[in-house]
Amino acid sequence: MATSFDALAERYIAIWNETDPARRRTQIADVWAPDARYVDPLTVAEGRDAIDATIAAVQGQFPGMTFRLAGPVDGHHDQVRFTWELGPDGVEAPVVGFDVAVLDGNGQLSQVLGFLDRVPVA
Repeated sequence: MATSFDALAERYIAIWNETDPARRRTQIADVWAPDARYVDPLTVAEGRDAIDATIAAVQGQFPGMTFRLAGPVDGHHDQVRFTWELGPDGVEAPVVGFDVAVLDGNGQLSQVLGFLDRVPVA
């Protein structure tokens, strides 16, 4: 999977927005390595099934909100970082964070480390 860092970040965000489980699983299989790992302050997901379950849980927690890239994508070697927002279209996003992703030798995501910069207060 040879792709630009910008395209990879866009595909990654699209997966977080995909609500059809079958399509999301197909996209995960294309972008994420089988033994991939996702870690943020709230969860650790190891493997494609756990990553899919994490994405579905986030969608359930924030219905009607979508992820979007917020700023430029920066990458070198086999790593990429980008800022994202989660919120309703057309308004300031209540959730903002950034991710650092590491690619494997096939260009698939092997690890994503997520950081939360702004989260809503309960």
